[in-house]
Amino acid sequence: SVRSLFLLILLKHLFVSPQVILVQVNPGEAFTIRREDGQFQCITGPAQVPMMSPNGSVPPIYVPPGYVSQIIEENGVRRVLVLPQQPEFHPGGHSPLHHPPPPPHAHLPAFIPHPAMMPPPPHLYTGMAGGVSDMSSQYISQYHPAHIYSEQDSHSQHGRPPFVHRDDRTSKTYERLQKKLKERQGGGGGGQVKDSPPPSPQKTCSSPPMVDIHNGVGGKGLEAEQGQLSHAVAGPDKQAELDEEAQALQALLSTISKPVVSDIQARGVVVSWSAPTRPESDSSSAEDDASPLESVSYEVSISFSGKDGKYKSMYCGEELSATLEDLRPATDYHVRVQAMCNCLQGNPSEAVSFTTLSCENNLPFLNNCLCMVYVQAPCDNGSKIQNYILQWDEGKGTGIYEQCYYGPQKQYRVTKLSPASRYSFRLAAKNDMGVSEFSEVVDLFTSCSVPLPPFPPELEMTGVTWLCLKWQRPSSSPKEDDIYYILEMEEEGSGYGFQPSYDGDELSCTVRNLHRSTKYRFRVAAYNSEGKSNPSQVVEFITNPDRPSSPCRPVIRGRVLPNSFKMAWEPPKDNGGADVTKYVMELSEGLSGLSWELVYSGPAMEHVCEGLKPGCSYQTRVYCMSEGGQSPVSHSLSETLQVQTPAVPPGPCQPPRLVGKPKAREVQLRWGPPQVDGGSPVSCYSVEVSGPQSEESREVYQGPELDCSVGGLMPGKTYSFRLKAANKAGFGPLSERCEVTTGPGAPEQCKAPSTTCKSPSCVVISWEAPPCNGAPVTEFRLEWGAAEGSMQVCYSGPGLSHEMKGLLPATNYFCRVQAVNVAGVGPFSEAVLCQTPCSVPAAVTDEDEDEEENSSRPPPLYSPSTCLGICWDPPCDHGSEITSYLIDLGERQPIVIGPVTKHIIQNLQPDTSYRIRIQALNSLGAGPFSHTFKLKTKPLPPQPPRLECTAFSHQTLRLKWGDGPAKAATSDALQYQLQMGDKSGRFLSLYKGPCHTHKVQRLNESTSYMFRIQAFNEAGEGPFSNVYTFTTPRSPPAPVKAPKVERLDDNSCEVTWEVLPPMKGDPITYTLQYMMGNSEFKQAYKGSATSFHVQNLQPSSDYRFRVCAIRHCQDAPELSGPYSPTVTLSPQRNEVAVGGGAAGSGSRAGTESSRARRSLTDEQCAFLLLMVFAVIAILIAFVIQYFVIK
Repeated sequence: SVRSLFLLILLKHLFVSPQVILVQVNPGEAFTIRREDGQFQCITGPAQVPMMSPNGSVPPIYVPPGYVSQIIEENGVRRVLVLPQQPEFHPGGHSPLHHPPPPPHAHLPAFIPHPAMMPPPPHLYTGMAGGVSDMSSQYISQYHPAHIYSEQDSHSQHGRPPFVHRDDRTSKTYERLQKKLKERQGGGGGGQVKDSPPPSPQKTCSSPPMVDIHNGVGGKGLEAEQGQLSHAVAGPDKQAELDEEAQALQALLSTISKPVVSDIQARGVVVSWSAPTRPESDSSSAEDDASPLESVSYEVSISFSGKDGKYKSMYCGEELSATLEDLRPATDYHVRVQAMCNCLQGNPSEAVSFTTLSCENNLPFLNNCLCMVYVQAPCDNGSKIQNYILQWDEGKGTGIYEQCYYGPQKQYRVTKLSPASRYSFRLAAKNDMGVSEFSEVVDLFTSCSVPLPPFPPELEMTGVTWLCLKWQRPSSSPKEDDIYYILEMEEEGSGYGFQPSYDGDELSCTVRNLHRSTKYRFRVAAYNSEGKSNPSQVVEFITNPDRPSSPCRPVIRGRVLPNSFKMAWEPPKDNGGADVTKYVMELSEGLSGLSWELVYSGPAMEHVCEGLKPGCSYQTRVYCMSEGGQSPVSHSLSETLQVQTPAVPPGPCQPPRLVGKPKAREVQLRWGPPQVDGGSPVSCYSVEVSGPQSEESREVYQGPELDCSVGGLMPGKTYSFRLKAANKAGFGPLSERCEVTTGPGAPEQCKAPSTTCKSPSCVVISWEAPPCNGAPVTEFRLEWGAAEGSMQVCYSGPGLSHEMKGLLPATNYFCRVQAVNVAGVGPFSEAVLCQTPCSVPAAVTDEDEDEEENSSRPPPLYSPSTCLGICWDPPCDHGSEITSYLIDLGERQPIVIGPVTKHIIQNLQPDTSYRIRIQALNSLGAGPFSHTFKLKTKPLPPQPPRLECTAFSHQTLRLKWGDGPAKAATSDALQYQLQMGDKSGRFLSLYKGPCHTHKVQRLNESTSYMFRIQAFNEAGEGPFSNVYTFTTPRSPPAPVKAPKVERLDDNSCEVTWEVLPPMKGDPITYTLQYMMGNSEFKQAYKGSATSFHVQNLQPSSDYRFRVCAIRHCQDAPELSGPYSPTVTLSPQRNEVAVGGGAAGSGSRAGTESSRARRSLTDEQCAFLLLMVFAVIAILIAFVIQYFVIK
């Protein structure tokens, strides 16, 4: 039988247009539409597809062949039923075994709505529903009605036909509509409508939470997206106009040309075609130009039974070429193309014939059916097939095949088979050329009976919102039979009855999205291709309760004590569906919350925490437990309770201990912190000491350190020490006593020693032994020094006296003494001052020659070469003032002088050496002589040289003296000093050095100057020479600038030059010279004028002019200055003169030419040389870079 297609369309009348049309697709049915992009979409039931109607009319429903549509109106709601022509309805029955194949693509437009009716697919599905599995699209939108707990796909993944289950309400609705359909069957209310208004998706159909199936193809509920109308529906008055447009479009689609066949192979061929074009008569229509042709799809069909035979569709798409495959070799084919647009099809094009190439024999194909084997004829490859060989495995499954038929027939019935069993077949074809290979093995199954009711489902696992159920396969069903199961569920108190929760072939299912602590009823039914069994017995299961919420934050009751506090809390706001069985309290020391300790577990809602540490921070948290589990545990500080216990004074400390060896008057003590700090850090320690005769204690230390030094003790005595610690709560108890005995002490301080002077350089020091302080004195240490702060140890030993020698007379010395024993070193005695007696002076040291060689009172005939000046440092007078000095010169008589430290010895021979020594004397006698030192007198100074003038000018004079070189080294012994006299008669130094020449500059012309010279060396300065007078000459005039030449006519020109002022009253005249060609210069003019008119010039010759100035002195000959730069006057050219101004133009041209030929200045020459050197440097750098580096 054919499955019926049941569609229910509800039209809701709205106050404003457009209106919403809901297309209801029943469970197990499919609704196929085409989207705007040309792809197909299949919507499987149960679902409601929202569409838009602009005027409230019922959209046209395209039905497949064999189906009719009827319209029923009830209470203002119109329903359209699409049913088969011979409706067969099986309420509560089973789906038939075989279904008619779905219509091919060529017939899809007959029941697919307008492309604008296609809503965009919101989700992607991997499989298609049964009956439309050959669709190219894989987008399926599902819409679920209320109270459906399963989203399981109504078709299995294996492509088997599922059992279509309808609940009681669906069956009653169908019967009611069927009854009304029979009443109005004669009214002609149904019928196909040619054009349908383009619906559009509208609002989403909401659905309750769906049940997620753990196994099977489950998914979430989908929603249809909103959209807008893509076309408007034409009213009755415009129906004819729409028909004319459709006819014009269909005529345009019929203009497609015949296809072109290329690349012909044995089993394939390439077919191409061109798109339909508008006729030229329609190209001028403005309306057609305004509405462009929409997307066109093409269908390619072929026929192997002649041009007018039956055609089979091979391709459907929008491309202009297609590759046809799976053709028969050596076969004649006809191919044609048909265009489609907006559900309208044009006439097929003219058929084109072609013949495929030949190849070897093909394998035959098997078509399976219930207990039947159909043979599809393969390609004979040019030789007619004579017989077929059919083999089977007799249902044993061993892979061994036996022949069951041999003959020319293409079908064969196999009988006497077992029910619900599998059989394997294979087939081969035979012709005159031989036997082909066997085809692929085909497994066929025989049908079976309706399964028995299964056992009730069992509970495998349970959760808060899910239940995991399992059931068993009916024992009487063979293993080869494919059995499917339907699990139905009813919620207690819902009133909806049993609803399907699972449909599949698995033996277990997890039903999700349930309510906590709720009772549910379940039953299961089995079905196969033969039908459905009765449901099993009803079982009841209850979901688990959920875990409760956290209790309210705990609070403190009463006062917090150092070791305990009381805490209380409130029950949770949500118990999760079950009563709280117990509360658990945990305690964490510190605020980190890393470790928690269980302190209470029970039904009470308060607890006293004991055994805590004083001054410590705690965190507390409470959670509860019920049958549903444990409530969430708090982890953050904001959700826990923080408690701080108060601190107490610290506990007793251990007795202090002695560090190192006890000293005589001081001991070092050290201790550790108390074991109990009372909950607060120890901030202070106190040490008390008591003496050996008295029990009274006194505090000797208070501070935060863990050690101290106790001083002021007596050597060899026993003392008791006790310790106590303190924190912010106060001091704790004292520790036990610590007995410490001091050691022996160092000796006491010695008395001041006594001194006795035996001579000016020898003193005897004596002292007495001090108290030993418990240990005998083993050593005395004597310190001696000239200052009290810089004394050094000069004696160490057991003696009581010491003699100091080698002292200085009349000198103050300090001494002190100390005693030493095994306990240490005693303090020094007081320092004693000792002064040695006076003595004769010490020897004179550091004699030097006086280089200045002058005296405050020089003799009248003083000569530096005949005297020696000496000086010395005064020696030590040893307590008696020095009265005089004795200078010994060897062979000469000694010289006695007063108490001075320098003296000039006169009347000596020049350039002579003398041995000198000095002796100091005081009232006590003469001291020792100093060591002998040698001194030499200087030679006589040099005489002045002769001064000469070797070169002179009006501003400079070059002077020369002596016979040495012009330049000498600075190390020469003989040097010179040159002086020049000024107007007042004073001589100023011009030069001082070893050279023999000097140039005097910046002088005035015609002026006399006076000079004198002096020579000097190591012996001293010689006398000045006589005064020399030299006079500078007069200066010549300054050079004149280049003259200016201006041509007057062909034979004359005028030369002008600058004017020079008179020089100190002397007049200035000028001399003008000229040169023609390369001849010598000739004088053209001499006088005081500054211009001259030159005549009798040759027009074809070059002339050069120059000027110099002449100074006419009153009492001296004339002085001529240097000549100016030359100026050239070129011959006049005809092309330069224009009109009446030829003479002036020629003159200017000559002037410009003369300016161009002027000699370059010094700056221009320097710049030119710099540029030449720069170019050469760049070229050298380039050569080095190119040839050397690279």
